[in-house]
Amino acid sequence: MRVTLSALDTSETFFKPLVVLELARDVKEETRKWLEKKINDKKKNGGAQLLIRPLVEKCEEQTLESQNLYLVGASTVRLLLGAESVGLVKECNDNAMRAFTYETRQNFKGFSDDNDDFLTMAECQFIVKHELENLRARDEKMIPGYPQAKLYPGKSILRRLLTYGLVTQIFPLHDSEALKKLESTWYNRFKLKYQPLDGIRTYFGETIALYFGFLEYFTFALIPMALIGLPYYVFDWEDYDKYVIFASFNLIWSTVILEVWKRGCALMTYRWGTLLMKRQFEEPRPGFHGVLGINPITGREEPLYSSFKRQLRIYLVSLPFVCLCLYFSLYVMTIYFDLEAWAQDVHRESHFPELTNVLLFVPSIVYAVVIEVMNRLYRFAAEFLTSWENHRLESAYQNHLVLKVLVFNFLNCFASLFYIAFVMKDMKLLRQSLATLLITSQILNQIVETFLPYWLQRKHGLRVKKKVQALKADVDVTLYEQIILEKEKGTYLGTFDDYLELFLQFGYVSLFSCVYPLAAAFAVLNNLSEINSDALKMCKVFKRPFAEPSSSIGVWQLAFETMSVISVVTNCALIGMSPQLNAVFPDSKTDLILIVVAAEHALLALKFVLAFVIPDKPREIQVKLAKLEFESVEALKQQHIKLVAESLKEEGKEEEKNTT
Repeated sequence: MRVTLSALDTSETFFKPLVVLELARDVKEETRKWLEKKINDKKKNGGAQLLIRPLVEKCEEQTLESQNLYLVGASTVRLLLGAESVGLVKECNDNAMRAFTYETRQNFKGFSDDNDDFLTMAECQFIVKHELENLRARDEKMIPGYPQAKLYPGKSILRRLLTYGLVTQIFPLHDSEALKKLESTWYNRFKLKYQPLDGIRTYFGETIALYFGFLEYFTFALIPMALIGLPYYVFDWEDYDKYVIFASFNLIWSTVILEVWKRGCALMTYRWGTLLMKRQFEEPRPGFHGVLGINPITGREEPLYSSFKRQLRIYLVSLPFVCLCLYFSLYVMTIYFDLEAWAQDVHRESHFPELTNVLLFVPSIVYAVVIEVMNRLYRFAAEFLTSWENHRLESAYQNHLVLKVLVFNFLNCFASLFYIAFVMKDMKLLRQSLATLLITSQILNQIVETFLPYWLQRKHGLRVKKKVQALKADVDVTLYEQIILEKEKGTYLGTFDDYLELFLQFGYVSLFSCVYPLAAAFAVLNNLSEINSDALKMCKVFKRPFAEPSSSIGVWQLAFETMSVISVVTNCALIGMSPQLNAVFPDSKTDLILIVVAAEHALLALKFVLAFVIPDKPREIQVKLAKLEFESVEALKQQHIKLVAESLKEEGKEEEKNTT
C-alpha cells in the first residue's frame, strides 16, 4: 500500500531552516499571504505542504530593516516522502542500493525513527527545491495583487514569480559546522592529496562532486603526457620519428583515460545511488509548460507537450540559427586575419618600425574583444532558444544548451589555430599562438573566476559584520548575519564554465600535441592550483548551490571523446606536413597523402577497439545492476500472481453465491 501525504501528519514543532526565499521589497501583502498559504497547504489542495517562517517577525521590523526573507523547511516525514517522490536511492541493510520508499524505510541502512541524519542536508534542500519548483497553478488565473502576471493550469508558480521579479532569489543555507570540517580536509592546506569526494558529495551533491572528481582524475592523467613532453621541449627534438612516437602515445592516452574515467565514474555513482536513479520518471523542470494532463507512464498530473513540436523547433529554428552563428564567427575570423596581414605590411613598409610595433597587437586585441562579445551574445541567445524548445527534463535542457554553446566556443577558440596550421602552414606561429592562448587563458581564469570575487566577498563580509554588531534586537544574530551575508554572494551558475575550461585545455593538449609538447605540463600546474581555487570558490565566494543528482558528467563525456577523435585527424595531418616526411616523398604527394590517411584510419580503428574492449562499468557493478533488475522482475511477477489469485478468489465467491 502506497503511503500518501494526506494520510500523515507532516507538521513539526521543531523548525530547521533549509532554504531561503527572498521576496521583492514592494510585494503586496495579499501576494505574501497567498504564497505562504500555497507553500503550507496540503498537496491534495495544490500546495507544497512545507514549513515557512519569516526571518524577521513583525515585532522586530522596527529595529531591523525589512529584508522580505523567508525560511523554508519541512518535517522529517515530509522529507522522507519527498525522497520517495524524487526517486532517491539509498543503501539497504543487505548492502544493495535500492530506490527509497517510505513504506520500506526500516530496510535501509542507518534509518531509525529518531535519526534525523538519514537524509543529508543537501538531499533535504534538493527535495524542498523540487517541491517549490513543482508548485503549479490549478484554478488560479493570475498572481493575487498582480493582474498582469497571468497563470494557467500547469504553469510553475515559482517560475512566474521569478519572471515578474516578485521573488528575487531562492538559495539553500550553508551548514557552518559541516562546511568547516569539509574545508579542513579539502583545501586549507596546499599539498598533494586526494580530494574528499564523498564529503563533497554529501555537502554539495553529486554534480559538484563529479566535477571535482573529474578534475582530479584529469590532472593525474596529464602527468604522463607532461613527463614525456618535457624532453621534447628541453632538448628541442625536431625529428619526425620522435614526433610520431609522441603523437601516437597522445592518441592512445586520450582514449584510455576517457574509458577508464567511465569505469571510475560508475563505481562512484553506484555508491552514491545516482547510477540507479530513473531520470525518465523525474518531475518536469520548472520552465516546462504545456496542457495539464496525466503522464501515461507515471500516472501523475503534470504538463504535457508534444515531442514532435519540440523537434520542429529544434531542427527548423535552433539548428539554422546555430549554423548562421558559426558562419558569422568564421567570417569575423577572416576579417581578423586580413587585419593581421595589413598590420604586418604597414610594419614592414614603415620607416619607424619602433613606433609601428604597437600596431601589430591591435588586430589581436580587437579580435579578442569581439570574440568575448560574441560569446556573451550567443550564450544569451542559446539559453533563450533552449528554453523556448520546452524540454521536459532539466538534464535534457542542460544537454541541448551545452551542445549549442560548446560548438560555438570550440570554433571561436580553435578556428584561428586551424587556419594557421593548415592554411598559413606556419608551425612557428602555431606554436607561439598555442602557448600564448593556453597560458593567458589560465592566468585570466584564475584571476576572474576566483581571486577577484573572493576579495570583493571579503570586503562585503566585513561590512555585514559591522552592521550586525550594531543591532540590539531580540533575534538570532548568528543566523541573521549568515543569511544577510549569503544572500549578497554571487550565484554559482553550474559546472558549465568549469567543464568548458577543461574541455578547451584538453583540446590544447591533444589537438596540436606534436607542435607544442609542453602544453600538458602547463595544464598540470594550472589544474593543481585550480583544484584549490575552485574549492575556495565553492565554499567562500558563492552561495551554496542546490544539490543535483547526476550519474555521469553527461554530454561532456561525448564532447571529450569527440575532441579525441578530432585530435587523431589534426595530428596525422600535421605530421604529414612536416618537412622530414615530405623529404621522403619529394616527387609523389599522392603517396604521402595515402600513407597519412591510412595511418589516420589505423589510429581511429585502434581508438574504437580500445573503447570497445574496455567496459564502461566494472564487472562487479554489472552484476549488482543485473541482480536489481532480476529482483524488480520477480517483484512484478509476485504482484501479478497476487492480483490473479485475488481475482480468482472473487470469481469463486461470485460463483458460489450464484449457486446458492
